[in-house]
Amino acid sequence: MKQFFYFAVAFIFLACQHQNQDQATVSPSWELEHAGIWKTEIGNPAKINLLNAASVQPQAGKLKKLGKSDFPLDKSKIKAELRNGKTYLQFPLEKGEQIFGLGLNFQNIHQRGRIYRLHVDHFGGRDNGRTHAPVPFYVSSKGYGVLINAAKYIDIYVGTGLRKDSETPADPKDRNTDKSWTAAPYSDIAEVVIPGNGVEILIFAGKNVQQVVQRYNLYCGGGYLPPKWGLGFWQRTPTLYSDSEVKQEVEEFAEHNFPLDVIGLEPGWHSKSYPCTFEWDQGRYPDPGSFIATLQEAGVKVNLWLNPYVSPEGSLYEKIEPYTGTHTVWNGLVPDFLTGEGTEIMSTHFRKELLDKGVSGFKIDEVDGYDQWVWPDNATFPSGLDGETMRQIYGLLVQKWSDDLYKKRNERTYGLVRASNAGASSFPYVIYNDYYRHEDFITALINSSFSGVLWTPEVRKSGSPEEWLRRMQTVCFSPMAMINAWADGTKPWSFPEVYEQCQDVAFLRMRLLPYIYSTFAKYYFEGIPPFRAMVMEEGFQNAGDESEAVLSSDENPYAIAVKNEIKDQYMMGEHILVAPLFRWKTERDVVLPKGNWYDFHTGAYVGNGEVIHIEAGLDKIPLFVKDGGIVPLMPAVRQTKEWKENTPLEVRVYGVKDGVFELYDDDGTSYNYRQGEYSLKVLKSASKEGNVENLKSDGPWTYGDISWKFMTQRP
Repeated sequence: MKQFFYFAVAFIFLACQHQNQDQATVSPSWELEHAGIWKTEIGNPAKINLLNAASVQPQAGKLKKLGKSDFPLDKSKIKAELRNGKTYLQFPLEKGEQIFGLGLNFQNIHQRGRIYRLHVDHFGGRDNGRTHAPVPFYVSSKGYGVLINAAKYIDIYVGTGLRKDSETPADPKDRNTDKSWTAAPYSDIAEVVIPGNGVEILIFAGKNVQQVVQRYNLYCGGGYLPPKWGLGFWQRTPTLYSDSEVKQEVEEFAEHNFPLDVIGLEPGWHSKSYPCTFEWDQGRYPDPGSFIATLQEAGVKVNLWLNPYVSPEGSLYEKIEPYTGTHTVWNGLVPDFLTGEGTEIMSTHFRKELLDKGVSGFKIDEVDGYDQWVWPDNATFPSGLDGETMRQIYGLLVQKWSDDLYKKRNERTYGLVRASNAGASSFPYVIYNDYYRHEDFITALINSSFSGVLWTPEVRKSGSPEEWLRRMQTVCFSPMAMINAWADGTKPWSFPEVYEQCQDVAFLRMRLLPYIYSTFAKYYFEGIPPFRAMVMEEGFQNAGDESEAVLSSDENPYAIAVKNEIKDQYMMGEHILVAPLFRWKTERDVVLPKGNWYDFHTGAYVGNGEVIHIEAGLDKIPLFVKDGGIVPLMPAVRQTKEWKENTPLEVRVYGVKDGVFELYDDDGTSYNYRQGEYSLKVLKSASKEGNVENLKSDGPWTYGDISWKFMTQRP
C-alpha cells in the first residue's frame, strides 16, 4: 500500500511538473505590417489560418493612402498565455467602449457583454457564434480592430469576465439593498481562447470605426466590384423547372415589364443532386448551351445552384476520390480544395460542362453546417487538415476556387454562398440562408459591414401583400435584389394588390445603379462597405448607450441593462440613409446623425442630429439624404444591357451645402479596371449650379447628357 501511495504522489508531482512546462506567459512583440496595421505571433501558430486559406494579398498602396496611425492600445495590457495545448489572450476594454463585429450576427449589433464560440454553421435563431460567417474580427468605438487569424472554433468573452487582478474592478453591491445591483457588473477585458499552441493576431488602427474597417478590408484584398448585371434584379426558379419553363418565366418578366438580369436554376438542373453530378439533366435541359445562349440574347444571365459534394453517379467521382475527405456528405465525396490535383480535376469539369456553355456564376449551398450531416471534427483530408479546421475555411476555399475559374477568363461573376470567414472581402459572393425573419435580415445586413462580407435579405414568400412589399423594398436596397422562388414559385406579381409598388421600387433600384455601382467601386478602391452600420457615419451619436437596469422579479430578475441598439436602419453609400418598415408597421423612429437631412423622394428637410418619427404609406421605403448629398440616377431601364453608351443622367442635389460625388465607370464585365482601365468624374454642386470635373478617362464612359435637379430650395 505504501508503495502505491509513493507511486501516486510521484505521478502527481511529475504531472504537475509537466503541466508547468506546458504553461508559458508570452509578451507579444508587434511588427508594423502596413500603415496602421500590426501583427504578432504567439507560440507556434497553425500553418493554415483564415487569411492564407483565402489567399488574398493586402492592397499596400491603398493602405498607405490612409496614412499613419499610432498603436491604438496599451501594449502592456495585451496578454497571452500558452497553457495545456491552448492559447489564452486578454485585450483591455475602457469604460463606455463599445464593440462591434464578430461575424454575421442576426440579432445584436453591440457585442460587449456577450460570449461567443465562433463556429461556421447555419444560423439557428440565436446569436451564439454559430453562424455563416463567424469572422473573429471585432471593431471598437475607440478606433481599433482586432483579428484573431485562426481557423479554429474560437471562444471569446467580450467584457464578461471579472478578474481579481483587474486594475479597475467593479464595486461589489448588495442586491438586497442597492437598486443599482446587476448580475453583469463592469468588466475591463475581452478574453479569447484558441485551441492550439499559438496564434497570429493583427491590430488595425483608425480615426474612427469606418477607417478601421477600411484597413481590414484593404488588408484582405479590397472589396469586390460586381459586374453591372449582378446589381440588376434576380429571380430563382422552382427546383424542377425545365428549360421551357424557365424561358416562359423570362418572357413573363418582359410581359409584366419587371426588371430581370439573372435567372437562378436550383438543384433540378443536375442529373442528380444531394450529392451532385454537376452534369445537366438531359430531360429538363437537353441542350444547355443553346438554352443559355437564348437567355443571353434576352439579356439574362444564368446562375446555377450546387453544393460541392460529388455524387457516385457522376463522371467526376472516381477521378476526384483520392483528393477527398474521409467522410461523405449525403454519400457524396468532399473535395479538398487545398490539393492542386483535386482542384484541377474539379476546375476542368466545371470549365467544360458549365463555363464554356455560358454559365455566369454559382449559388454554393450547404458549406456551412448542420452537424448531423456535415463531416465531423475528427474527419481528415488529403491536405492534412482536420475536420474542424476545414469546417472553418471550406466556404473560403470554394469561393476562391470558383472565383479563380472566372478570373482566368477575365470575366467578373457574382453569386451566393452559405459560409464565409475572415479574408473574404474580395470574393464575388453574397451570403444567404434559410432563416426568414425580416427584422433580423436587416440586422445581419448592418453587421455584415463590420466583417468584410455581403448579405442579402432575399425574398421568398409572404403572409400578406403588405409583408411582400416591405420585403421587396428592403431587398432592392441591399447587395443583391433577389426573389428566391425555389420552393414557393413566387413572382413579383404574386400579390397583385401591391404589384405596382413592387415594380416602382425595383425600377428605383435600376435608376440608382450609377450611385450603387460607384459605391461598390469605393468598396474595391478604398475598402468602404457599400452598405454599412450607422456607427460608421460621421455625426452618429448613438453608439451604444445602455438603458437604466430596473430590477423586476419576472421581466428582469438580474437587473441587466438593455443596450439601445440601432439595428433597423443603415447607410447605402455615403449619402443615403435607409430606414425600412416591416409588416404591420406604418410608422417608426429614425435616428439622424448630426447635420441636416432631407427626404429622398421630396427633398424636404426632416431633421438634424435627432430622433424623428415618420409615418409612411405602402408606396415608398423611407430614404433620407444628408446635406450636400449628390445622387445620380439614370432612366428606368429594365435590364442592365440597356445601360450603355450615352445613357443620360439626372443628378439630384439635396440640402444647401456644397456637395461632391465621385462617379465611377468601366466596361462592367471584365477585370480590366484592375489594370487602370476605368473612368472617374467628380460631380460637384455649389450654390445653385452643378459641374463635372474629369479625374480619369482611361476606360469606358457610359454616360451622356447630365441634367441637375436641386431637390431642396436654396437661399
